Amino acid sequence: MTTPPPPLWPAPQPSPPPYGYPYGPPALNGFALASLLVGLLCFPPLGVVFGIVALVQIAKKGERGRVLAVCGLVVSLLMSGLMVFAVERVADTLFHQARAMGALEPYEDVEGELTDGDDLRAGDCFNVPGGDLLDEDPFVYRIACTRVHDAEITSSTRLSGTRFPGTEELERSATEDCWRAQDAYAMDTWALPPYAEMFYFAPTRESWGDGDRRLVCVIGTAEQEHTGSLRKDAGMLKPEQVTFLHAMNEADQALGASPAGAVEDALAEHQAWARRVDEALAAESRMLDGAKQRPELAGPAGVQKERVEAARRQWQKAARAADPDAFAEAWDRALGELPVAAEKALRGAYGLSTTVPEWLEDSGDSEETGRDGPSVETVAL
Repeated sequence: MTTPPPPLWPAPQPSPPPYGYPYGPPALNGFALASLLVGLLCFPPLGVVFGIVALVQIAKKGERGRVLAVCGLVVSLLMSGLMVFAVERVADTLFHQARAMGALEPYEDVEGELTDGDDLRAGDCFNVPGGDLLDEDPFVYRIACTRVHDAEITSSTRLSGTRFPGTEELERSATEDCWRAQDAYAMDTWALPPYAEMFYFAPTRESWGDGDRRLVCVIGTAEQEHTGSLRKDAGMLKPEQVTFLHAMNEADQALGASPAGAVEDALAEHQAWARRVDEALAAESRMLDGAKQRPELAGPAGVQKERVEAARRQWQKAARAADPDAFAEAWDRALGELPVAAEKALRGAYGLSTTVPEWLEDSGDSEETGRDGPSVETVAL
């Protein structure tokens, strides 16, 4: 047998497969496409699951669709967040609507009529479950002030502005506004019971976006069983009492507004505060000049006038202090120049309360304590 001769030309070679794969392109992972479609159109949380499954399978099997799976996962996560936000908004709206309609009565043991907070006005008294005025969004039950109640409204106002002012700024302004509201509502501050505290209901950053602008100022009396209104405003007092209390309350407000930082760290702020106190005491001094013209007030008003002027001289030194030590020294002397005994006698002459409040007492010797403004114990709700 003979061997056939070799071919004259090389045998044709097969063409290479497309995409460089010996058996064609890898399959597209189905979960990658499903993740994007489900995340956009159907149920985003399921799209997150599909995206994770797709990435795992692509890594193991070498399938196509990694970019698609990543896009589907990101889109599903974003849509899930939006869905949760939307559900919370809808649920919150329905909850408040149900409360306003009286459909929710979870606390049958609370006395009063369930009321929407926006419907409360100055002079209204109310209860909250458990007397907890620190609850972020309590159920409010309006009740007659002649019955035992947890709190009393001193003012209800609507804040201006379209942009949220910031939590810190809102707390600062709400505290100042509500102290002023309380001083106008219950002008004889010495007549308030020791368990009375100032609270306020203010918008949060979240509720501001829903259109909430209501600031409600409150005197809380939940620490003890309290009946009767604490209201004693300008319409319930004599004109001379109103003039006296307005000047005294302005001075107490100024005295109580000391800067939060230490003198060593904020000397300029403390100096500005000292100037504010001096201005408030100057207004008190002018009021006392008029009081001295009345025979029944001349004696105690004259004594108070002398003490106020002595205190002003120390506050003026504090405002010009060259260093923190000099400021602190003038500050201490200024407080000592305003003994409570002098103010107590003057309040008695005006026919007002002479019960020294706890915030003026010092080591049980309230007769010698200097005025230093009410302590700020407010809580934003």
